[in-house]
Amino acid sequence: MKKIVRAMIVLEVVLLGLSCKPRDTSTSTPESSTSSPQAKPAASIYDFEMDDIDGNPVKLADYRGRVLLIVNVASECGYTPQYAGLQAIYEKYRDRGFTVLGFPANNFGNQEPGTNEQIKQFCTTNYKVTFPMFSKISVKGDDKHPLYQYLTGSEQGRQFGGEVKWNFNKFLIDRGGDIVGVYGSRTEPQSPELIGRIENALGSAQAGSDKGQLR
Repeated sequence: MKKIVRAMIVLEVVLLGLSCKPRDTSTSTPESSTSSPQAKPAASIYDFEMDDIDGNPVKLADYRGRVLLIVNVASECGYTPQYAGLQAIYEKYRDRGFTVLGFPANNFGNQEPGTNEQIKQFCTTNYKVTFPMFSKISVKGDDKHPLYQYLTGSEQGRQFGGEVKWNFNKFLIDRGGDIVGVYGSRTEPQSPELIGRIENALGSAQAGSDKGQLR
């Protein structure tokens, strides 16, 4: 009888211990639900929205159907006088569907140290620039803007040499958004080589197919 009582007491202690054990109320979250979704890689330049020199957002898709020359510019560079040539070819070909897009960058020799306001004042006062200018970005290094990641890292960009080497590198984009030429700082905007490629790109489609809203 004593053994039975002792066994019942032990059982009661065990059951009491189980009832007092704290419950794990936390819920496990699947790893997939806590991870940040990966940004979809850009398929073309038309996927980008950039701030213009005044800070206003501009969709590059608004230039769809136009031939573009994308240039990283700088105000204190030995190639800065190329602003004049860029403005000249913009004026000559814009009515046929051509646009120059200027992107100030301070990546090379600290030659674009000013603010957007100062840059705008400089290029409009000294070179009468009227082609679209955008806010200052980085075109090389760890902080390289996604637009230039695309221009230099896409399959087309790599075919033309990849990374930007210095100020006033020029990416020629055809009416369909494809990179059809990349030109270094030493290639003047009005050089026969570049002019020939621009005219070829403009002639690849009728001017009437120009769907761009901006010039």
